[in-house]
Amino acid sequence: MKLIDKIRRALAAVLKPFENYGAFFVFMYVLGMVAVNAVVPDKRGYHAYRLAPEELFVDVCLIGLLLWVMPRVVGLWLKRAVYVAAYLVALVDVYCFVKFDTTITPTMLLLVGETNSDEASEFLESYVSPGIVFSRVGWVLLVMLAHAAWAAIYGSGRRKAKSEKSYGGGRFALVRNLRVKARGVFTLHSSLFTKIRPWAALALICVFVYCLVVGWPNKAAYARLMSYDNIGDVEHELTRKDCAVMFHPVYRLVFSIYANELTAKQVNKLVANIDKARIDGCLFRSKNVVLIIGESFNRHHASLYGYGMPTTPRQEARAKRGGLVPFSDVVAPWNLTSFVFKYLFSLYSVGDEGEWCDYPLFPELFRKAGYHVTFITNQFLPQAKEAVYDFSGGFFLNNPELSQAMFDTRNKSLYRFDGNLLGVYDKLKKENEEHNLIIFHLKGQHVDYRTRFPRDRRHFNPDDYERPDLKQKELRILADYDNAILYNDSVVDQIIRRFEDEEAVVVYVPDHGEECYGEGVHFYGRMHSTEITARLAREEFDIPFWIWCSHDFMVNNPDVYAEIRKARDRRYMTDALPHLLLYLGGISSPHYRDDLNILSPGYNENRPRILKNTTDYDKLDFGKQKEGAL
Repeated sequence: MKLIDKIRRALAAVLKPFENYGAFFVFMYVLGMVAVNAVVPDKRGYHAYRLAPEELFVDVCLIGLLLWVMPRVVGLWLKRAVYVAAYLVALVDVYCFVKFDTTITPTMLLLVGETNSDEASEFLESYVSPGIVFSRVGWVLLVMLAHAAWAAIYGSGRRKAKSEKSYGGGRFALVRNLRVKARGVFTLHSSLFTKIRPWAALALICVFVYCLVVGWPNKAAYARLMSYDNIGDVEHELTRKDCAVMFHPVYRLVFSIYANELTAKQVNKLVANIDKARIDGCLFRSKNVVLIIGESFNRHHASLYGYGMPTTPRQEARAKRGGLVPFSDVVAPWNLTSFVFKYLFSLYSVGDEGEWCDYPLFPELFRKAGYHVTFITNQFLPQAKEAVYDFSGGFFLNNPELSQAMFDTRNKSLYRFDGNLLGVYDKLKKENEEHNLIIFHLKGQHVDYRTRFPRDRRHFNPDDYERPDLKQKELRILADYDNAILYNDSVVDQIIRRFEDEEAVVVYVPDHGEECYGEGVHFYGRMHSTEITARLAREEFDIPFWIWCSHDFMVNNPDVYAEIRKARDRRYMTDALPHLLLYLGGISSPHYRDDLNILSPGYNENRPRILKNTTDYDKLDFGKQKEGAL
């Protein structure tokens, strides 16, 4: 009996934190569930995180237990601090969703950090209005109001009870008499509650254990996400199928702070390297060096490389005339935009010591050499709704100090279609000087393909494909991808047209490839698999790469044009691109490496092409993968 009594008392003790902090458990749980559901898009197919109730229950229980074990005064003040933080973060998160269609993100946090008092005042005047109360933000405000009302009533009642007990009075005497008369009823209820108390505690323990078990994988994934020491690894973690679901605004806020801290470390290194970037001289080999960076372009979907559908007719026409030279064996080092961008801009190449941010960025060298540098992007401009992938890829391009060191001219807006960038350049062209580096960054064929070209530019349809292995929906996606490539072909051609009458050399390179229903494959997008197979390498890493030379450039640099044609079949990986660009610009620098310049006689074609820092591309067994196009 004594053992049973001890067990009952132990179980009964489990309920004490809930008795002492009952309001905390109730309102924090309700607030959490409201915040989770308030940011679910009101669209078909969207729903709240399935395990949010279970995981939130564990979170609230652990925090409540922590408050309970602390000294009462400390626990009281900490509880108030938790209240303030929880309500504030929930309000901000839901407000951002209502006004900007996004929850708290690293970019949003970065933008807030860069906002001064005047800008903050203008923001409040523009976006905070009485009508916001009737939006989903009002859900959080209702929880706050209920909590405040409960606290006021409960607090007032406790103060009155203490006052009447201390000083006597009719009302206290009346209450005491009523309690005496009702003692039998209270005793009965108390006895009943004493009996069920251990069972209630046991049930609570079972619920907690269940919730902890089902929610543990996501908690472990979040801990893993927060354990990396650079933003690139964080982004790669988020490509995993079992990546963490940050279902609560506090999780999103903590992650955003963490992501900004990681990028700040790399930015500090890059800023320190600005003064270390050195130029020995410049021949100004071309008046205009143009770099076009595409997006998600599978080489085997380009008719320029033998694809069965005419997706790149304009590039083919230029290649036949001889001005455009396609390179036949080029791969990307990664299949993630942000990773590739760091390699494309940094003088770092795979296998070098240190990190990419330990090296200068090539636009800095062009500016120091005397080139006017223009950067026109349709993807990497900071915006509240920016995904972590774009944040990771563009943070160093958008840092004020680094941007000033790299670029003289930039665009300020993003557009639905890449064709709009042509008008942007036409307006910015007046700022060009005698020697210019112009960088175009396109959306290209980034998913969703059907949104990458105007409706009136649709050319391919599902009926155009002899693919009985694909369903109608899959054929539509395939056609949309090819339509996006065809539209990209027109945009690229229009860029070239703007330099036909000038001395110019244009380099085209997409960031990486893209799967889109290759032969026998029912898949599109990118797999981000840890194991890189021959098929995956072919679809996601094989990219088109070409150099176009204007007539004036070929006349003034016949030796360079000859080198370009001679190098067209050399093996190449685009992490070495900055060294080619420095050569085309005629820039002499101690950072330049001749063995990484594909046009140089000293180019090291046997350099291992390591994909994702793990797999040697040239050691994969392609077999029939290399026979023909898709």
